[in-house]
Amino acid sequence: MNSQRKRIPKIEPFKHRVEVDPKFFDKSWKKLDDAIREIYNHNASGLSFEELYRTAYNLVLNKHGGKLYDKLTENLKGHLKEMGKLVEAAQGGLFLEDLQRRWADHIKASQMIRDILMYMDRTFIPTSKKTPVFELGLELWRDIVVRSPKIQGRLLDTLLELIHRERMGEIINRGLMRNTTKMLMELGSSVYKDEFERPFLEASASFYSGESQQFIECCDCGEYLKKAERRLAEELERVTQYMDSKTADKIANVVDKEMLSNHMQRLILMENSGLVNMLIDDKHEDLTRMNDLFKRVPDGHSTIRSVMTNHVKETGKTLVTDPERLRDPVDFVQRLLNEKDKYDEIVSVSFSNDKAFQNALNSSFEYFINLNNRSPEFISLYIDDKLRKGVKGANEEDIETVLDKVMMLFRYLQEKDVFEKYYKQHLAKRLLSGKTSSDEAERSMLVKLKTECGYQFTSKLEGMFTDMKTSHDTMQSFHAARSGNTDGPTISVQILTTGSWPTQPCATCNLPPEILDICEKFRAYYLGTHNGRRLTWQTNMGNTDIKATFGSRKHELNVSTYQMCVLMLFNSDDGLTYKDIEQATAIPHVDLKRCLQSLACVKGKNVLRKEPMSKDISESDTFFFNDKFTSKLVKVKIGTVVAQKETEPEKQETRHRVEEDRKPQVEAAIVRIMKSRRVLDHNSVVTEVTKQLQSRFLPNPVVIKKRIESLIEREFLERDKTDRKLYRYLA
Repeated sequence: MNSQRKRIPKIEPFKHRVEVDPKFFDKSWKKLDDAIREIYNHNASGLSFEELYRTAYNLVLNKHGGKLYDKLTENLKGHLKEMGKLVEAAQGGLFLEDLQRRWADHIKASQMIRDILMYMDRTFIPTSKKTPVFELGLELWRDIVVRSPKIQGRLLDTLLELIHRERMGEIINRGLMRNTTKMLMELGSSVYKDEFERPFLEASASFYSGESQQFIECCDCGEYLKKAERRLAEELERVTQYMDSKTADKIANVVDKEMLSNHMQRLILMENSGLVNMLIDDKHEDLTRMNDLFKRVPDGHSTIRSVMTNHVKETGKTLVTDPERLRDPVDFVQRLLNEKDKYDEIVSVSFSNDKAFQNALNSSFEYFINLNNRSPEFISLYIDDKLRKGVKGANEEDIETVLDKVMMLFRYLQEKDVFEKYYKQHLAKRLLSGKTSSDEAERSMLVKLKTECGYQFTSKLEGMFTDMKTSHDTMQSFHAARSGNTDGPTISVQILTTGSWPTQPCATCNLPPEILDICEKFRAYYLGTHNGRRLTWQTNMGNTDIKATFGSRKHELNVSTYQMCVLMLFNSDDGLTYKDIEQATAIPHVDLKRCLQSLACVKGKNVLRKEPMSKDISESDTFFFNDKFTSKLVKVKIGTVVAQKETEPEKQETRHRVEEDRKPQVEAAIVRIMKSRRVLDHNSVVTEVTKQLQSRFLPNPVVIKKRIESLIEREFLERDKTDRKLYRYLA
């Protein structure tokens, strides 16, 4: 195998000594020296570059590379010193132009010299670790020209002066600026940074520090931010025109610090024009600008968010605690919705729907809505108003939008069970009086509540709708059974399941005989078709249509059951005292006063007259049938005078019922937790119970403690014998 392998040819050096001309280097260098001078004098067209290349090649080949490199360095230094003196002599605005012209000449000359000395560049320089020819030219230009004591400072001052003039609105030669900074970049990133960028950033910081101080003394916040935005855009555009792209972030940081960060608190809190005023006046454009600018500085966003949160909380607190606002619940909730719409739009338009801003807004609304313990009642009243009357000029879609907005407020409520109590009462009144504007809207509201709080929250509300349907079918059957007997009054009964409806035990008033007769017939029919049931009349919830004659005029009056009982008494008596009416009807005292007030004191509805005449009812009053009553309408509806909001005793009663309803829920949560954990300390039980129940209400730790004590008494739990703060579950 070895014998067959090809032999690699090898070039052997001459064995004999080659005689070289002793003046070979001097002659060759003179030729190259003359050529370099001609190149710098712009007379390169007559040179033979091939001959010059061969001359340089022979010098390197004959081991004269080191001397050639040294001579070249010395030669270039001489030419650049002459150039430097010419640049120094340039006057005024011609300084940069002359520097650029000399730089262009030097670059062109360096490229030609590099081509002539290409062999040295490729062989001698790498082995001797010297600077390549072209790079040598750049280094010498840097050290001899750019860093010349008479040029260095002048160059920087000229560049900074031109930039300052441009900032002040003058037009400068951007091409010349671009070429000059490009020259510095080509000399190396450290040259650009040391000779221009660092001093430029320092001068800019000083400029914007002074200008920002001047602006902030004479401008409002919006105007100041416009100027800051314009300055930032100018600087970034300046960088694209004649600086290194890496300078963009650095100059932007300078502008941010001097114009924004250093004045952030003063700008955001500026009186009559700061963030709060922008929020109040819906200045979306200014808010967007503030958001865009301050997100560039440390803590900018968090500062804006903090100030906005405090403002929303304060305005919200004023809104929910102002006694004037509390007089009209519908207006109260409408104002809350308006506030929500206002800030939702601000967060969406000006703060780009930033999650942190959305969360801050939600926490602010949750804070102040729960400052007023009547918020659940008022929100329910608002929904009642919209579902009872409908939204003026609105279709189903508009009502749906209103309900969606109200659900946003509902989510902020900590006492959702209180809302449920009121909503049940208001829904019952709407259903029983037939005043609901849309079954579709009612069902939609139930679906929203169920989605938000679960089936348990709405099960009784859905039972109310079921009862209404069942009652309708029952009445059809009852009337069909009595089809032959049409004498006397007709009756329509709503059969309400106890527990589903917010009914209170109340004494049945004394119904007129003709009404009592038909009621007993219905009772007999119903109990005959439904075994094991019991009916209790809720006379405080019904209404009646009765025909009345006033002189020669006939009207049909729509009144409550209580009002009907009172009016029927005047068929046999012209005048009755308050005591007579109370004794004859057995209507509760508070309800009777409201009833008589609506019949005798409301202008245009006064079918009774009262002596003495006054707005309020007293027990010494006497009432007479008002045969002079007139109305343009044949059908007259006489509503009961009743406060839209609850009275103080009613409020306390509702609160008491809510507290009682919470007890079993708290106990059930405690048992569930202890059953799964078996042993748990007191603080952990309180935390877990709060976590489980917070979707409906925030349980008071004192209440939780009492319910634990109750469960211990009933032997669901026991205290640990060694650690009294530990509870154990008893199976």
